[in-house]
Amino acid sequence: MNETLSSIGEAASNAANDIFLNKTDSFICWIKSFITWENLFKLLGTLLILFAIWVIFRLIAKAIRRVPETKLPAQRAAIIVKFVRYIFYVVVVLYVLGLFGINLKAIWGAAGIAGVAIGFAAQTSVSNLISGLFVLTEGSIHVGDTIIVGDVTGIVDEVKLLSVRVHTYDNQMVRIPNSTIIGSNLTNNSYHNKRRLTLKVGVDYSTDMRTALETLKKAPALCPTVLSDPAPAVWFDGFADSSINLVVAVWFKPVDFLQTKNDLYIAIKQVLDEANISIPFNQLDVHMSGN
Repeated sequence: MNETLSSIGEAASNAANDIFLNKTDSFICWIKSFITWENLFKLLGTLLILFAIWVIFRLIAKAIRRVPETKLPAQRAAIIVKFVRYIFYVVVVLYVLGLFGINLKAIWGAAGIAGVAIGFAAQTSVSNLISGLFVLTEGSIHVGDTIIVGDVTGIVDEVKLLSVRVHTYDNQMVRIPNSTIIGSNLTNNSYHNKRRLTLKVGVDYSTDMRTALETLKKAPALCPTVLSDPAPAVWFDGFADSSINLVVAVWFKPVDFLQTKNDLYIAIKQVLDEANISIPFNQLDVHMSGN
């Protein structure tokens, strides 16, 4: 009985080995059928063409990056290079598919149907993508700008096709979809190289108005970040319930916003104190009478 089982096992093992060897020989023969001089020359030609396409892409990308930033901002150049890279990938894929005899018309047809399906399934992403093209070409946002969109205020870190990434003053990252930027009011505090700050100041009604005006005109000179061109200005802004209101307006560079604001508050208080001009504040008088 044991001898019979041993014979059966040996026969099965030999049959398996024969099948494996036959399959291996068939595979090797199939591989050898492709190793011909004609195929080797085709492979060499294909590699040369792919290398030429890669060299052309590198030259185009290098030429784009060499354009002066005054004519082509860095972020636009980066986006154009990305588009060129995507085109390079598409050309390579189509060329390789053509080598294998794949019908490209059928692929374009399937891609069109798939594109319609994906478009319906990802309308938000498509909207952000289209909006991103407008944001990039419009040039209203650059890396490093301080922007306000809705209730978000932050400094721009990245401008991409789908969104803009900013970090807030408390260092939180906020991603703003490009469709939101296009569909709402955008305030860019860094777009121009000069920015104006206006502070409202109230003085007591007992103050001589001309004295108050001339006194406040001295405050901007005490602030080192205030620009002389355009010149600072001071004007009256109305008679309030308990004060005469004036406005102090100064110009500064956007990066100096916090320092200018703090320095101007300090300077206004200083010049008013030196001139013995008081800033009124709300008071509550309580009168008590005995029974």
